[in-house]
Amino acid sequence: MNKKEINRLQNKFKPKPWTQIKANDSWSVFKIMSEVVDGYETLSRIGPCVAVFGSARTQSGDHCYHMAEEVAYLLTKKGFGIITGGGPGVMEAANKGAHIAGGKSVGLNINLPFEQEANSFIDPDKLIQFDYFFTRKLMFMRYSQGYIVLPGGFGTMDELFEAITLIQTHKLVKFPIVLIDKDYWSGLFNWIKDKMLNEGNISKSDMEIFQLVDTVEEAVDVIEDFYTRYSLKPNF
Repeated sequence: MNKKEINRLQNKFKPKPWTQIKANDSWSVFKIMSEVVDGYETLSRIGPCVAVFGSARTQSGDHCYHMAEEVAYLLTKKGFGIITGGGPGVMEAANKGAHIAGGKSVGLNINLPFEQEANSFIDPDKLIQFDYFFTRKLMFMRYSQGYIVLPGGFGTMDELFEAITLIQTHKLVKFPIVLIDKDYWSGLFNWIKDKMLNEGNISKSDMEIFQLVDTVEEAVDVIEDFYTRYSLKPNF
């Protein structure tokens, strides 16, 4: 990054006077409304999908990349669309799997200071750009029929725990949340069980909101079994 770009970012994020904050907040309401309306109108025509999350840093030769591609391919063949954050890594792999399978490949891309380019496997009419993380997350929550979560970082954790919290508090209709790769996730969820659950900060039933699996086939089975059990079908 050159000095000019560094200065631009520093000026963008330096503290603003309170009057300027109030003025910016008032105008941002219209931008927020625009993102919500655009997201609702576009995604309501596409129909609900299974969301796939994971690290944007995952390389194409990584086993997580191949798992994301495969799980998206298999879900698409079952009749589900695939929705991702629209960027590289696991997101690209999932969109690629849906694209190869001939299904619906949706991307909710976020505009970041360091520019996240939308991957090339998203259907051109199913790419939506967002400036705000919270409006983007709203679209995931409203139009996802399930979450597949692969190894990732803070962004992946953010989406995962947002969904768990909303289901726990009955603010969101329950849908399957499946985490692939027990070796990666088990340390975190063993801690949740040993600390949060044993100290009474969550309930035993909260541990049933999500499932840990090791293979893409198991993940697909969890999604399919959930909708078979409740006599539901993909909305396509």
